[in-house]
Parts: sequence; structure tokens; C-alpha cells
Amino acid sequence: MSFYGTCVVPHLVHLAMRNQRLLPYRERTISAAEGTVLEIGIGSGLNLPFYASRVKQVIGLEPAPRLLSMARDQAHHVSLPVKFIEGSAEAIPLDSGSVDTVVTTWTLCTIPAVAQAIGEMRRVLKPGGQLLFVEHGLALDSNVRKWQDWLTPAWKRIGGGCHLNRPIRSLIETNGFNITQLQTGYMQGPKPMGFLYQGSARPS
Repeated sequence: MSFYGTCVVPHLVHLAMRNQRLLPYRERTISAAEGTVLEIGIGSGLNLPFYASRVKQVIGLEPAPRLLSMARDQAHHVSLPVKFIEGSAEAIPLDSGSVDTVVTTWTLCTIPAVAQAIGEMRRVLKPGGQLLFVEHGLALDSNVRKWQDWLTPAWKRIGGGCHLNRPIRSLIETNGFNITQLQTGYMQGPKPMGFLYQGSARPS
């Protein structure tokens, strides 16, 4: 089963972290969205309250029916139009050049064919569109990387396919994007699970 948008790391590290420690990261990422937004792995809809008025519509892509049902319930509490699609990020069922913003939050770690998925995000974006992301992934510290590489095979089995060691920056840059803004660093908690990449990118 895939857990796009609901990486189980926050649950396994600390349940409260998902709601409190991740909140500022969600707010900073989502607040920059505009126009027609495609959220990859909308999960249970945790990001929906943070979209600003300049967003015309949110399209939520999610492969898990149970999570889509939860997201639909969440959508009743927001004022903007929300459309839900059950589907995979590796084959996004939208026309090319049809969205202004793509959003991913703790999603790229679980997508099986992640390079293909990023290419699909590039395809559906308009030429001047933007990719907004906050993801955990491969740390800069070599000692932490060793732990990430060692833990990932077991972590994938207990974490819904979550990879601790995906090189987020290079994945984005080698699959059709130029990064325009990037912040990296550790969030509070175990370092192998908590190295974050937050930023934006434009189609190259």
C-alpha cells in the first residue's frame, strides 16, 4: 500500500510531532501556492486549511480510498473548491500544462517510481508554474547518511515504503526542474528521520 502525502515517519517518531512540529513547515509551503493547485498525496487533507485566497482550486491526488474519504470530510471545512482524484503520481490523470502549482509534503519518500512521478509533475505544470515541496531525505552529514542507508531497508517495510535516504534535491533537479529556493536542516527528533528539504522549483 502506498501512503503518498502521509509518510508514516511522523507517526513512528512521535504522534504529536505530526500536528505541532510539522505545522510551520506546512504553513510556509502551502502559503506560496496559487492558481490551480495539484497536491500530490493529499492524504487526509491536513494541508487544506493553509491554502490562501489566491488559490482558485485544489486538486487532490491520492491512491488510498480511505484517506480520500478523510480528505473529503476535511474539505467541508474550507471555502475553496477541492476536487479529488484517486490515482498514482506516476501517471497523473491530468492534461499537460494544466496546473499552476504542484505541492508535495512528505510524499516523495514513498512513491515507488519517484523519478517518473516528478517527470509527471513537470508535465502537468504550466511553463511558468511552480513546484512547492517539503520533504525529508538524504542528510548532508556522512555519519547520518550511513544510518539512513542502514535503516532504510527495514524502514520501508514498517513505514509504508518510506525511504529515509532519497536525495531530494538531485531527484528534483534531474527530472525537469530548476530549484529556485531551498532550505535544508534537521527538524527536532532522530536525525536519520528528520533531515528536511523545503523550497520551490520551476520547470526547466
